[in-house]
Amino acid sequence: MSYDSNASEYRMLIGGQLVEGASTMPVVNPATGEAFAICPRASVAQADAAIEAAKEAFGPWSVLSVSQRQAYLVKLADAVEKHQDDLARLLTQEQGKPLAEALWEVQGSAAYLRHFSTMDLPEKVIEESADRRVVQQRRPLGVVVAIVPWNFPVLLLNFKLPAALLAGNTMVVKPSPTTPLTTLRFGEICSEILPAGVVNIVADNNDLGAHLTAHPDVRKISFTGSTPTGSKIMASAAGSLKRITLELGGNDAAIVLGDVDPAQVAPALFGTAFMNCGQVCVAIKRLYVHDSIYDRMCDELAALANATQVGDGLEAGTQMGPLQNRAQFEKVKGMLDNARKCGTVVAGGEIPDRPGYFMRPTIVRDVTDGDLIVDEEQFGPILPVIRYTDPEDALRRANASPMGLGGSVWGNDHEQVMSLASRMDTGMVWVNKHLDIGPHIPFGGAKQSGIGVESNEEGLAEFTQLHIINAAP
Repeated sequence: MSYDSNASEYRMLIGGQLVEGASTMPVVNPATGEAFAICPRASVAQADAAIEAAKEAFGPWSVLSVSQRQAYLVKLADAVEKHQDDLARLLTQEQGKPLAEALWEVQGSAAYLRHFSTMDLPEKVIEESADRRVVQQRRPLGVVVAIVPWNFPVLLLNFKLPAALLAGNTMVVKPSPTTPLTTLRFGEICSEILPAGVVNIVADNNDLGAHLTAHPDVRKISFTGSTPTGSKIMASAAGSLKRITLELGGNDAAIVLGDVDPAQVAPALFGTAFMNCGQVCVAIKRLYVHDSIYDRMCDELAALANATQVGDGLEAGTQMGPLQNRAQFEKVKGMLDNARKCGTVVAGGEIPDRPGYFMRPTIVRDVTDGDLIVDEEQFGPILPVIRYTDPEDALRRANASPMGLGGSVWGNDHEQVMSLASRMDTGMVWVNKHLDIGPHIPFGGAKQSGIGVESNEEGLAEFTQLHIINAAP
């Protein structure tokens, strides 16, 4: 098996076989704006074949012992680690992130595989009495469709895949059409390790999602992406009452209290706002800063933005790469134009005169709720800094968003910080940090940021059917 990232031929995985697509499509390197590889593109018939292969594989896979499925996950983790350098380089080429971040993503994927290989699905005795014996079991669902976005195509796949497989399900995976290649290479790894049909990977040009999610043989959909698309998937799944897990958009707020030192916390705030060029669902998207430190905080953030080295993720010293695709680039440029009208750009805002989808990290001050850059998730390298005087008012404004993925509170008064954090209307809240995740920590949103949870035992349970046996004595 070759992992040459310059190869012009990639294959999909259907029924244990690496196959060509019914047609092809180009994959663009966002650092150049030019196609660098050709990707197979599946037809409806091939999507159906992938579902059928997963359906056929479900019986033999689901009856394996948990320990047998754990062993397969360990082998996958070992293989990902073995090829991590080549996978990371390919990921940078198609996604744009700096090579160090791409390597972190690939290594993190192996860590998620390895973590789930240690988990189990034991029976639980609910009651053992003279009247009855009640046992709770967790059984697999069947065929799972996983739809993965372009910001973390490998890691977010492995938010889903190890839990689904450990639970005894089989899968059809659809990567984003702008970042399919590393996922297809992962499919090559799967083809050498897993039984045929357990994992199938089909690539499309955003035209097979509705077919996959409505298919009667699919029992669950696990989707990460935008809220509007999640809403469509929910409607598509309703016809057959499929199980769904939706990890959707966020417009995460961070509230910084007046008792912090701006110079001390600014690097952490900046790093978790601009990681992956701001294209992180749980990045800081709205920064509420107390009036007493507002000017100093803006100055500290501006200095960090101005010092950031933006460039091709494969170039040494690059700290931030390009936006991932032209559509997102144009959207964020429009938001930048609007931000100039309602606020003051104190750093960044420039579009470098070079090929690719580059934008310098941008700090916008003197904006407030009601402005586009505050109310809507930018999903790019622009951070609005909003002034407040009353922490309770800042919390109210943070909670007013229809989104509720994550949030954070920063301050030295432990009692006040914890009080605010406990009342933040989000699925996840951090205190004096942001974007701290792991396979053992539940990950999920509130309100329009999602349904269900990933990671931890809670995430594993999402891929199972609760089964109760209630027996007479």
